[in-house]
Amino acid sequence: MELESILGYLKNKTILITGATGFVGKVLVEKILRVQPDVKRLYLLLRASDANSATQRMHNEITGKELFRVLREKLGADFDSFILEKVVALSGDVIFQDLGVKPVKLKEEMCNEVQIILNSAAITKFDERYDVALDVNTFGVLNMLDYAKKCLKLEMVVHVSTAYVCGERAGLILEDSSSMDEMAKKPSKFDLKSQEKKMVESKLKELQAQNASEEVITSAMKDLGTARSKLYGWPNTYVLTKVMGEMYLGHAKGNLSVAIIRPTMITSTYKEPFSGWIEGFRTYDTLIGGYWKGKLTGIPVDPMSVVDMIPVDMVVNSIITAMVVNANKSGKIIYHLGTSLRNPLTFSDFNNFMFQYCTKNPWLNNDGSPVKVGKLKMLRSMDTFHLYMQIPLQFMNKEFDQYFQDVYVNYNRKVKSVKRLVELYRAYLLFKGIFDDTNAEELRRIASENYTDAGNFNFDPKCIDWEDYYMHTHIPGFAKNVVIKHSQSRL
Repeated sequence: MELESILGYLKNKTILITGATGFVGKVLVEKILRVQPDVKRLYLLLRASDANSATQRMHNEITGKELFRVLREKLGADFDSFILEKVVALSGDVIFQDLGVKPVKLKEEMCNEVQIILNSAAITKFDERYDVALDVNTFGVLNMLDYAKKCLKLEMVVHVSTAYVCGERAGLILEDSSSMDEMAKKPSKFDLKSQEKKMVESKLKELQAQNASEEVITSAMKDLGTARSKLYGWPNTYVLTKVMGEMYLGHAKGNLSVAIIRPTMITSTYKEPFSGWIEGFRTYDTLIGGYWKGKLTGIPVDPMSVVDMIPVDMVVNSIITAMVVNANKSGKIIYHLGTSLRNPLTFSDFNNFMFQYCTKNPWLNNDGSPVKVGKLKMLRSMDTFHLYMQIPLQFMNKEFDQYFQDVYVNYNRKVKSVKRLVELYRAYLLFKGIFDDTNAEELRRIASENYTDAGNFNFDPKCIDWEDYYMHTHIPGFAKNVVIKHSQSRL
């Protein structure tokens, strides 16, 4: 049997991408345009007031980024005309019916052309307002599905979720929906439409009737999200709303072919389009930044627990492979994209890499003096961590006279900041699960046996040398693309 090619499948395809300004979304856009210039069209759904604003946002937040440097150098003077020909920036949002796409002619054109939908639109902030996170992460999935069913030539829907929809489970975590089945079995306790949505609407009306300020409303909505997450057993608002989005996907997909990609913590590019590209603080990078600057000296974690991370270009390669392999197959399949099973990295090794890098490349204070760091203290529980953070405060409170109160107040403020940061990441720092990736391994096998160019879409975590990756790719990339730029923006 003659082998097929992934690039051959992508040729002349029309793809709709939501969340294209996100980390995964823009890496996906770049990869497709770079490796398959004969793709017919990419529709990018962007939050914007009109088509011109959407196009401007696309240039500013996607194609104008350094990420597109390789493609820009390859095409030279033809880059802008190529983007104009292949990419359409749509003004819209997943929170609206028909994704907010208004021109009737454009909607009809898309319904007649779109063959693949990649849904990566998400609110990823852990403690976002509950109403905002629900609109995008939960009800946005339903709006996307409704639109997908109107696409006459649709072959595939790929939805980007998160491995942490499992909650705070331990042991081997399978590529299934068992973590959310318990919620689905209790309609009296949990009903999306009649309970969560109405609760949010009722709370907002109550606050508006009280003439509450926007600040008060935001705080109340954040607290509501945190409370609902704890009630149902999930660590934060982000994960809870992603769980509910997946539930909708399972219940309302109909005959659509659906692949759910569940990455763990996503990190900088491993190889493509070049090593070390990253944008924004990606979960554990917040800890790296705090440690590098000398603000974080201890965290609650078991040294032998696994830090599960996966480079973003591997996630993108898995998305493309999944859409090709599963096209036109009615059903739903879930893929874990992580490293904890096949190439585990322990917190102890992670700590060593941070220490080595930050010692050789110390952070410089405003006066030019280097910040000296020691090994991060790994404390096995939250109670031990809180005790560790309080001891210096107790000493200062007892021993320092009024002259040093400013020092005490400043230190206390830093302690509260670190505690809040650690509390946000508590569930991941103390996580004891290992993600099974049987389906992902099978996807790799099918691709390698049936597609001639499967090697160009590598997502096998076993090839990662963690020390080399962290010392020479990830932390330098994080420093260049995030930390330094962030610091400069505050000057």
